Amino acid sequence: MEIFAANPEIGEIFTYLTEYLGIKDTWSFFRIVIDIGIVSFVVYKLAQMLKDTRALQLIKGILLVLVISLLADFIGLTTVSYLTSLALQILPFIVIITFAPEIRRALEGIGKNKLKDFFRSISYQESQETARMIDEVVNAVEGLVRDKVGALIVFEKDINLGEIVRTGVIIDSVVSSQLLQLIFIPNTPLHDGAVIIRNNKIHAAACVLPLTGDLHISKELGTRHRAGIGVTETSDSVSIIVSEETSKVSIARRGTLIRNITPNNLRTILTNEFVKKDDKRKKDIFTFWKGRSK
Repeated sequence: MEIFAANPEIGEIFTYLTEYLGIKDTWSFFRIVIDIGIVSFVVYKLAQMLKDTRALQLIKGILLVLVISLLADFIGLTTVSYLTSLALQILPFIVIITFAPEIRRALEGIGKNKLKDFFRSISYQESQETARMIDEVVNAVEGLVRDKVGALIVFEKDINLGEIVRTGVIIDSVVSSQLLQLIFIPNTPLHDGAVIIRNNKIHAAACVLPLTGDLHISKELGTRHRAGIGVTETSDSVSIIVSEETSKVSIARRGTLIRNITPNNLRTILTNEFVKKDDKRKKDIFTFWKGRSK
């Protein structure tokens, strides 16, 4: 109170804020703190979801339209102001149509991530099984690269890939390097399609994946790479792509492709993505490898 007495301006600002925010007692103060905390959390999660996605380009476009609209109103450009205001009115429909896969992925993620899963710890045995599965996959990738055989392996996470699984053949087998290499041998019944790994098992093979709708992807990438990216745009899955032509390994997640991954890097990325140690939050180094691959 002495501070307010010595600085009347600060006291006026404090009074204005309390009146504006409706702070009348301790409970109202905590209610506002909770309100701000929830909004901040939602904004943070949205920022995480939009990171490395096409939505960033859309946000830039929206900001540009807003700036043009404000300038047009200020200068008095009637026609430009009318057109920009019209564009802003139909913008929500454009967003829904353009980003239907991302919206679906977000809603499915909310439905899948139950509260009990948040507090659920990963047992030592589960971590060991996942680590063994990763070793088998990396060994298989090394063999496929050595033999110049193309492959597409998808790891299912929280969002169920049942629709994609139904396009293939159910295997439900323990993951082994030999079996994965055998599946992708050319001219065999299951080689043309993707392998789906669910719960550390080869759940299905010869699965058809949706192709990416991103028009900015390099023209040198074929159908296998476009499918590997596409499945990560509509789900939270991770895909590994082995090029038959160049024998290069790529990994895709959240619609982003990282090329020229070495076996050691692949093992590190998969371990940080799927293995939890000491119940600590796993470190996401996907962005780190993205920077190094440039």
